[in-house]
Formats: sequence, C-alpha cells, structure tokens
Amino acid sequence: MIYPYIPHTDEDRAHMLEALGLSSIDQLFEVVGEDLLLEDSVPIAHRRTEDEVQRMIDSIAQRNIRGIPFLGGGCYDHIVPATVKALSSLPSFVTAYTPYQAEMSQGLLQAIFEFQSMICEITSMDIANASLYDGSHAIVEAALLMVNAKRGAKKVLVSETIHPFALKALKTWVLGTEYEIVLVEEKDGITDFSNLAIGDDVGGLIVQSPNRYGFVEDYTGMAELLHERKALFAISSDPLSLAIQKTPGQWGADIAIGDTQSLGLSLAFGGPSCGYMAVKQPLLRRIPGRLVGITADAEGRRGFTLTLQAREQHIKRERATSNICSNQALAALMTTIHLSSLGWNGMVEAARQSYAKAHYLAHHLGHLPGLDVLNAHPFWCEFPIVFHDAKRMRKFLQELRNEGIFAGVRLSALTRKSADELVLLVAVTEKRSREELEMYIAAAQRVMK
Repeated sequence: MIYPYIPHTDEDRAHMLEALGLSSIDQLFEVVGEDLLLEDSVPIAHRRTEDEVQRMIDSIAQRNIRGIPFLGGGCYDHIVPATVKALSSLPSFVTAYTPYQAEMSQGLLQAIFEFQSMICEITSMDIANASLYDGSHAIVEAALLMVNAKRGAKKVLVSETIHPFALKALKTWVLGTEYEIVLVEEKDGITDFSNLAIGDDVGGLIVQSPNRYGFVEDYTGMAELLHERKALFAISSDPLSLAIQKTPGQWGADIAIGDTQSLGLSLAFGGPSCGYMAVKQPLLRRIPGRLVGITADAEGRRGFTLTLQAREQHIKRERATSNICSNQALAALMTTIHLSSLGWNGMVEAARQSYAKAHYLAHHLGHLPGLDVLNAHPFWCEFPIVFHDAKRMRKFLQELRNEGIFAGVRLSALTRKSADELVLLVAVTEKRSREELEMYIAAAQRVMK
C-alpha cells in the first residue's frame, strides 16, 4: 500500500457531508469553540516530505502551554514507571481488541485476570469485571445494577458530592427510562444523610470518597441501614487512595466503582482512562461486561477463559445485564503493569506522599489573606480553596500560570454553577517535588500579600 491508512477521497467526504445534511467541513466543526481552532489552516501542501510535515506539526504542538500541574478534579498527574509504556506498547497488546475467540488470546486473558484480581484486593471485594470505559460509566452501570437487582426498584439515591461529570452521565442515562435519580443533598462539602429516605422503590445509594471536593467521607452504619431496606450500597473511589483509607468492602458496600486513571494512566489531555467495578459474591451474575476466570485443561495445564459474558451479543437480549460492548483492555493492562511495578508497598508510599504534600501546601496557603482553605473534613490529595472575590482569583490563576504553574481547577468549570465560581480545587500528588511546592507557595504569597 502507498498509505499506512486508507485516505478519504473528495467524493467520500462529499457523500458523508450530504448524509449529515451539511455543506462543508467548516460547518461540521462549528460546534467547536473558536478558541480551540487554529486561526490559520495547517500549511501542508502536496509534495511535502515526511520530515517537513513532521516539523510543521511539531511547531503547532509547541503552542501548547506547558507547566507544573496542580490540577485535579478527576484527573491527576502521578508518577508512571517507564515499564508501563514499554510493555503496553508491545504489538501483541496494542493491536489486540475484544477477544471474540477468547481462549485463543491467553496472554490478553491473563492480563485481564490479573487486573480483576488486583482490583478485588484493592477494594476488598469478591469479584471484579474486565474493566469499564471510565469512572462515570462505572457509576451508571452501578445504578443500572441496583434497579435490576431489586424487584420494584425505580429510584437510585445519589450523593450530590459525586463528580459532576458522573452526575451528568447518570442524568443522561435515565432519559427515556422508567427510572429516577434522587439526589441526596450535601452539607458543608459532604453528603448529608440526616433526611435519607429509603423507600421500597429505592434500589440503592451511590456515594463517592474522596468526593468532588477531595474530602474523605464517613459511611459508618450506612451499609446496615440500606441492607435493612434491601437496598444496595455503592462507593466510588480513587483506587490509589484505598491504599491508606478504608476500602468499600470494609465499609460494607455491595459495589465498588471508580476510575484507574491514578494507576498508570497519564493526564493525556483528559483521557482515555479506565473504569473498574467490583462486587460482593451475591451480585456475581449481575455484574456487566465480562469476567475472566482461571481453569485447567485435560492435561492439568493452567488456562484462562471468559467465564461470564453477560451482554446481548452472547445471551438473549432481555437477559443482558447491560449494553456494554467492550472493555478498556489496553488501559486496564497499563494499570496492571503499573501496580505490578509498584507493588503494594509502592502504592502505599505514593498514597502517603500525596497525602503529606497536599497537607503541606494546604497548611501554607491557609495563612494567606484573601482566601480560605476548606479543611473542616479529612482530605487526601486534593482540597478546595475559596477566594474572597473573583478579581483576586483571576489574578492568582494568571500570575501563577505566568510562572509556569497550573494552580488548580475552577470548580465552576465542572459544575457550571455560579455558587462555585470562587472555589479552586488544588491537587498534589507524589510527583510534585519539594521545590515545586515551594514555588507554588512563594508565588501565592506574592499575589495574595
């Protein structure tokens, strides 16, 4: 072939635009904000050499603003060992897709089996599936599991402190269904359980810890209260935080969900990531997606097999547990390699360093005028600060950015709520050095003096 891919012809493009009811490529991309589009077209003409094209693309990439990220809000800058990229880039893994002739792909099945085993160990749960698309997808699947597991269930209780994107995904999911998402209000940054109403039509409760503010919540007695009403309990967690905080299994949860982005997946401009779901034994046949099991052949040799495939392609449509058609096999593999490289002690060390460095920065920022550090509740690696006025906040973000520091994520950018306009989420991981922390503190002191 001349090309390593099959290019579209002018006729192909015209046919696709006609099918979409559009007249031009520009009209197709009108929905993208102008600030994200190049002002000029990419200057690539015919008869350019590969080297010339590469240099042009590199020059465009140089326009990206780089800096030291103290960004969080669901995506965090952790150390990723070189082994993750080196091993996951092997052609046998990169080119692998959903193993439809599963048992022919023993290497991929073993990698998925190891991923499942590690997720079970981290969450203190019994069974984990082969992964999901991301953390928001995992929360939606948990809600679907809840209403399917209890006869007559039409409602799912959801804490207001879960990630805003996950909440949006849940609201999208219920559109056109007979189900209802009932929000449990927050109070001072954590879930307020004082008026929790668990009726016979409630399938379960979904919470998150650390939550959207970074706070670690207390779920004492919650599992028992839900189980008395035959409702399920699901906790969404950053899996790295579970190295030093109480696990979903220890809280008595029935479902553990979350995103493994903090375990071997780089920021990569926001994705892709990898969702996880683990459950207690009674929910084995209700978990979505697929499960890989270990067995032995007639000669006693160890082998791996797709033990359960509970989707409509494999079983009768009405008996499918969900419509998920694949799993994040490559991203799950990267998480597995990452955990294998760190080991349990390395995971604990990364979690402890993230905790210590976040608290060090929060302590120093708490002495500055013009802002308040919200620390009424325990937090792990992320905490909110509230500015006294919008002008000081804008100056703070711009001045630190001028010094090469991304100071945090504006909460209002995630929630689109005016009440969050002055809230900044600051995340500190084990990757941030003492020098970088001191740079942040010094810059903040100059701006807020």
